[in-house]
Amino acid sequence: MALVHRPMMQLSGILFSLVGWVLSCLTTYLPQWKNLNLELNELEIWTMGLWQACVVQEEGGMQCKDFDSFLALPPELRISRILMFFSNGSGLLGLLVSGFGLDCLKIGERQQEQKKRLLLFGGMLFWISGITAIVPVSWVAHSTVQEFWDENIPDIVPRWDFGEALFVGWLAGFCLILGGSLLNCTMCSTEVYPSSVHYAVAEQQDQCQHLETETRP
Repeated sequence: MALVHRPMMQLSGILFSLVGWVLSCLTTYLPQWKNLNLELNELEIWTMGLWQACVVQEEGGMQCKDFDSFLALPPELRISRILMFFSNGSGLLGLLVSGFGLDCLKIGERQQEQKKRLLLFGGMLFWISGITAIVPVSWVAHSTVQEFWDENIPDIVPRWDFGEALFVGWLAGFCLILGGSLLNCTMCSTEVYPSSVHYAVAEQQDQCQHLETETRP
């Protein structure tokens, strides 16, 4: 039964990992890591991402300004940039590596041990990508909560709140870790079904041997 579900688990792992990688890339460039609602002007919503700060106006749309200096950013945003880039890179490498290890790919189908190693390595890359996507969004969320409940800040001062990008980042990390786990679970099966081409070749060889035995005097 495990052999029957092995290709489906591999394709499901690749699909979840691909969705997680796309969401991770989207999280990196979304400007909604933090949201700020001004009580004095409810028509404006300020947002902050890793690259720029934006103001959303009900009449004028969205206007954004890039950060002038990387060193001027808060520590959580500086480290988050690096970790998100690492997450995107390891996720892309995981897709390339694990793609060559799929059973449905005809390339290298006689080298099953090497394909298993590729799947295992790809699954580990997806784990790394998922963890490095969850860590920065969780760090920014933690710092946002600390600032929100800081008693040293007067109550009249507006406070940042969670942005939509944080939830997208958590979902991306979950999909990447789930995809890597599904790929590594396929290592429990030690055999794979041979392809239809192998069946045809083996059947043809049996027929030839049978004809040779019948034609011998």
